[in-house]
Amino acid sequence: MEYPSLLPRFLKYVKINSRSDEHADRFPSTQREVDYQMVIMKELEELGLSDVHYNEKAGTVIAEIPSNVDWDVPVMGFLAHCDTADFNSENVKPQITENYDGESKIQLGDSEFYLDPAVFPNLKKYKGQTIISASGDTLLGGDDKCGDAELVTFAEYLLQHPEIKHGTIRLGFTPDEEIGTGAQHFDVADFGAKFAYTVDGEGPGKLDWGTFSAAQFELDIQGVNVHPAVAKGQMINAIQVGIDFQNALPQDQVPEKTDGRDGFFHLMDFSGTVDNAHLAYIIRDFERDGLESRKDLVKQIVADLNKKYGGDRIKLKMWDQYYNMADELAKHMEIIDLARDAYRACGMTEINEDPVRGGTDGSQLTYMGLPCPNLFAGEENMHGRFEYTVLESMWKAVDVLIKMSELNAERAKK
Repeated sequence: MEYPSLLPRFLKYVKINSRSDEHADRFPSTQREVDYQMVIMKELEELGLSDVHYNEKAGTVIAEIPSNVDWDVPVMGFLAHCDTADFNSENVKPQITENYDGESKIQLGDSEFYLDPAVFPNLKKYKGQTIISASGDTLLGGDDKCGDAELVTFAEYLLQHPEIKHGTIRLGFTPDEEIGTGAQHFDVADFGAKFAYTVDGEGPGKLDWGTFSAAQFELDIQGVNVHPAVAKGQMINAIQVGIDFQNALPQDQVPEKTDGRDGFFHLMDFSGTVDNAHLAYIIRDFERDGLESRKDLVKQIVADLNKKYGGDRIKLKMWDQYYNMADELAKHMEIIDLARDAYRACGMTEINEDPVRGGTDGSQLTYMGLPCPNLFAGEENMHGRFEYTVLESMWKAVDVLIKMSELNAERAKK
């Protein structure tokens, strides 16, 4: 179904800078996120949703679509995040390519960059459809403003069509998903849903209920800096110690050499001098035992290098980020089945349930007592200048939300 308000709403949203900041010492990490959330909150109020409020503890805008049936229906929730990733998001200029031919390159604004189906083969699937991209010097922000626009459009449609029978539905618009800190503040009790879905996935048919388990660690290395003329036997080059650590990790277990169910170690940042150096990594593995083994390897390499160079020269700080939600969602397969049935009812016979090589807010929320798989939102090439979305994919996402609402009510009546 076509939803006329969806495209202008989405274009309005992506032009608002709501980038998060992993280095901030506040929550939500940026005021611009909150400012954007207030735009959504005002729109929800104007549409006539109930219990529209901003939960300061959670940094989340919450709203309710009241039940319009006279039987008990489990309260279902839908969530989308309001921040965009760590890429230029100032002065986003969305561009629209209608009736895409499935073969041509799409120039991004006046830049030297193109969406090329030879590089991004998913483009070929969208022949005849409407591609929305940016101008080459910013991201688009479809991750997750696709989800934001879809949830508001979904709410608008249900309120305008009372003939569609549904139970109580709670909506949440969250901060700081891209830096992994938003969900840990989420107020499950205030949200008030029995189960929920993030709307933050890729193209139609993608259903995520398995993710990586994840950890992060940092190394701070103290060297010994003396004049190179007399350095023999005295200098300890902190940069070289960092290189030694990196070289001691499995060299084929990095993002650029892995796929499928392979885990990895990923060096995110390396800076320093002879005197001191800093390295930051993430670890990913689909199995919890695998994550623990990788963490143990890191600890062993640090211990070996400290023994080699003497003293507590390398200081390690490590923490878990989230766990594979499949381990918990396996206990709640009825909510996976609800999504599957809605997908099929909306014409998607092939459902891609391959575990996502990343995480979602649902990874944390599921372990906080809110089972929370991830639905597709139409996002493609996320987190950079080559990001795009497809209008028809966004329409299909709204179709699915409506159908899930109907099915949830129908099942409760039986």
